[in-house]
Amino acid sequence: MSGVVTGDAVVLGLQPARLPSRALALLLDALVVWAVYLLITFGLALATASLDEAARTALSIASFLLVLVGAPIAVETLSHGRSLGKLACGLRVVRDDGGPIRFRHALVRGAMGVVEILMTFGTVACIASLVSARGRRIGDVFAGTLVVRERVPAARTSVVPPPPPWLVGRFTELDLSAVPDALWLEIRQCLTRMWQLDPAVGQRIAERLADELVARTGTPPPAGVPAAAYLAGVVGERQARDARRAFAPSPASGASPGASPASSATSASASSPSPGAAGAVPGSVAPAPSPVEPRRSTGFAPPA
Repeated sequence: MSGVVTGDAVVLGLQPARLPSRALALLLDALVVWAVYLLITFGLALATASLDEAARTALSIASFLLVLVGAPIAVETLSHGRSLGKLACGLRVVRDDGGPIRFRHALVRGAMGVVEILMTFGTVACIASLVSARGRRIGDVFAGTLVVRERVPAARTSVVPPPPPWLVGRFTELDLSAVPDALWLEIRQCLTRMWQLDPAVGQRIAERLADELVARTGTPPPAGVPAAAYLAGVVGERQARDARRAFAPSPASGASPGASPASSATSASASSPSPGAAGAVPGSVAPAPSPVEPRRSTGFAPPA
C-alpha cells in the first residue's frame, strides 16, 4: 500500500483507503441522501399538486441537483472531506499533498460523481478504484484528491539510531559548546526521519547538517565517514555526556550542598597539613599541585 508523498519526497503518515471501506462509506452516504431526497420529493408532490406538469418537472430537477449533487459537495466543503459515511468509517478526503480540500476539489468530485456513481450505479467508480494503485476514482484523479484512513495504529516513538560501532568513542574530545539547540533539533529530526526521505534528498540534508556541525566545532570528521554516520556519532557522544552529567556521583556528605569540589579539597588540606611540611608555620597551607590529565589522541586532522 503506497503512502502519501509530498513534493519534498517526505512520506506522510497517511494510508490510502481501499475499496471496501470506501464502498461502505458511500453506501451510508447514499442511504442518508436518498432518504432526504425522497422526503423532499414527497413534500414537493403534495405542495405542488395544483401546478402544471412543467412546473413540477422543473422542481423535481432542481431538487435532484440540490440534494443528490449539491448536498454532498456542500458537506465535503464544510467538513473538509468528512461526510457522514466517511466519518463513520474513519475516512477523509485530502489533497494529493495531504492538505485539506476546498470547494473546487469537492465540486469536481461531485460533478464526476454524477457520471461514475449516480448514472452507472457506482460501477465506474469501483473499477477505477480497483485499477488505481491508491484506490482513487476518476473524480479523485481530476480533482487531485485522495481518500485516506484516519484511524490507523499509532506509530512507535521515533528514536535517534545509534552510531556505527566503529565510531563509538571517536568524538570524546570534540568541543560541542558552540553548537546551538536549533542545530541539534535539525540533526535529530534528520536522523529519525532518514528512512522516510528519498535517499538522494536524505544524503543532501545530512551533508548540509554535517557541514554546519563541522563549522561549529572546528574539527572535521575522520576521512571516509559518511555524513549520516558522522551525525549519529556526534549525537551519540552528546547523549553520553548528558548521561554522565545526569548520573554523576553527589558531593561528599561532609561538604555543604552548595560547596564546589575544589573548595572542599582546599578546606580539607587546610585542616590536615601534609606530614612532610615539618618546618611549616602552623596554620599555613602549602599549595598542592593540580593533577594534569594526559590528552588522548582522537585521530582528527587540524581544521583547514
